[in-house]
Amino acid sequence: MTTIKYGSTNLKAPKVSFGEALLKGLAPDRGLFMPDNIPQFSSEEIIAMSSKTYPEIAFEVLYKYLKDEIGGDELKAMVDDAYDFDVPLENGYEKKYVMRLDQGPTASFKDFAARMMGRLMQYYLKKQGRRLLILTATSGDTGSAIANAFYGLDNIKVVVLFPEKEVTNRQRKQMTTLGKNVQILSLDGKFDDCQALVKEAFSDPDLDYLDLSSANSINIGRLLPQSVYYFYSYSRLVKNAGEKIVFSVPSGNFGDMMGGVLAMKMGLPVKKFIIATNENDEFPVYIKTGNYKIIVPSKNCISSAMNVGHPSNMSRLVSLYGGVMNEKGEILQPADMDKMRDDIWSVSVTDKRTKETIIEAWKEHELLLEPHGSVGWAGLMDYIKEYGNEPSQVYVSLETAHPAKFPEQIVELLGFDPKLPPSLEGIEEKEEQYDTIDTNYTDFKAYLQKNYN
Repeated sequence: MTTIKYGSTNLKAPKVSFGEALLKGLAPDRGLFMPDNIPQFSSEEIIAMSSKTYPEIAFEVLYKYLKDEIGGDELKAMVDDAYDFDVPLENGYEKKYVMRLDQGPTASFKDFAARMMGRLMQYYLKKQGRRLLILTATSGDTGSAIANAFYGLDNIKVVVLFPEKEVTNRQRKQMTTLGKNVQILSLDGKFDDCQALVKEAFSDPDLDYLDLSSANSINIGRLLPQSVYYFYSYSRLVKNAGEKIVFSVPSGNFGDMMGGVLAMKMGLPVKKFIIATNENDEFPVYIKTGNYKIIVPSKNCISSAMNVGHPSNMSRLVSLYGGVMNEKGEILQPADMDKMRDDIWSVSVTDKRTKETIIEAWKEHELLLEPHGSVGWAGLMDYIKEYGNEPSQVYVSLETAHPAKFPEQIVELLGFDPKLPPSLEGIEEKEEQYDTIDTNYTDFKAYLQKNYN
């Protein structure tokens, strides 16, 4: 088989190995790295996953991409170390399930990608005798997952930027109580402002000496591990070869969704992806009309991690369907919208509907959802309302964070405080430490130059 290389969605950068794409984060032409061919699973291989553990499935999926760069024994050790927590599939009713991706060390689906990416980066850095400074923007859970995954590593330093008014206290404290090699920066702005500063720094030749990389979902090292849990849920819920599944994915920056679409392109039988956004509806409008218009500033919704007016991974999705979108959201070559609509259905969910769904899911099915998972479940209900309920169809809605990370909403709507998972116990008493900066790039650049050399 041909060795997989990684090219830029902007098509103006040379193709590189996975290791190079991982450590660089962003392509030099500001595009995102994508594999130049997608490895395939046969239906027999997929059905055989039903007898395998999560780490074993993770190994199979990732080895398809990495076998020319990482030895099997070394990759197996990484996945065994990264995935030592459960992935519950909770039944709502009939064959409608919630996949709870909230059992990791920071109680967020971001743990799946961050823990694996941390181990992959350590592998390549050790081989090359290098150090990295990771810049990451977060709208909620990415920051804590990355900070925890890289905490204490001696050859990686981490700087996380977050919008001060759009994360919960518990989300913030998961980042700001660590210290050591992790620095947290608060901005009086939006997630998109944080993301813009990070992207500007990557393309600034004055900062090349810092050896910058990204741990956002713009990094291909985040994306590939997020394909795994789609295979896992399929292996546990579908018994017949070729039978198709429906996934509902609450979506903000579209990394989670892209992991699923890559899984489908690898051969996973998916009938439809439901892409459920909050009131930042640039994607539902795009898939309906073919016209893409970013939302500036992004709307502040209670599903805070999804407050994204221009998902970075849109350029990857467009490229998979034969189009070209640059980092500014400008479509230079249209995607095959008919094919995209065959695979994807999208809906925007209001805050009002998000709250109503939290109440309904608990009262009707004893499903405890937080705002992001509620958007996913509401999207699934809307899809069923439009296309009809099929009791024999397997549907899976993704719950991306633990409800205990959003106690204010749960208490307000359901009247009780969710039980804390072990990863959040005692966090209220820990001392915080973080800096506050302006949204001006010149100031951010000066901060990096002063504090890192």
